[in-house]
Amino acid sequence: MRLVLWFLSVLMFSLPLSTAEASEWGCEVLLCAASNNPSWHGVESCHPPMERLISALKRPGFSWPTCPEGGAGKPGYERYADCPAGWAATEADQDLNHGRSGELSRCTRTVNACKGRTFQRYRNEDRTATTKDGVTRVYSDSSSCEYREYTARPLRNQPYYFDIESSQGGTTERHYFDLRD
Repeated sequence: MRLVLWFLSVLMFSLPLSTAEASEWGCEVLLCAASNNPSWHGVESCHPPMERLISALKRPGFSWPTCPEGGAGKPGYERYADCPAGWAATEADQDLNHGRSGELSRCTRTVNACKGRTFQRYRNEDRTATTKDGVTRVYSDSSSCEYREYTARPLRNQPYYFDIESSQGGTTERHYFDLRD
């Protein structure tokens, strides 16, 4: 991480003045967004450029400031974090209006409830059950040992990211950040 920040700062200050002036804000945003220990919130010099960015986002016709010298354009955005271990991302059930079409907003897994025991019969109207912690279980039929579990996919605290290529080339690091004031 320090190597990436060092590389970007050397690159930014070694460019001709007119190019550095044109992309200075974008490079400040990139340097601050790439800071992760502490995040940009904990770096006093990052407050002015990031607060300027947050304010500019609210205006019509906003154009993201870029830093071509740092090899980064506009950031990416990932709303959801990874599912817990053993779970896989899946689309929401459109009948229940959880999320937008095609959005992988839930996590799912298949559970075998029998594990050597006899199966438990369920009435057809009891095919779906929700646990206290919000996990929905869907039984495939009245005599099945297996059921699917679904839960809401966790949201990322830092949904924006920049992919920054290392100074040695060949590898890219993803740096997540947030835009909360």
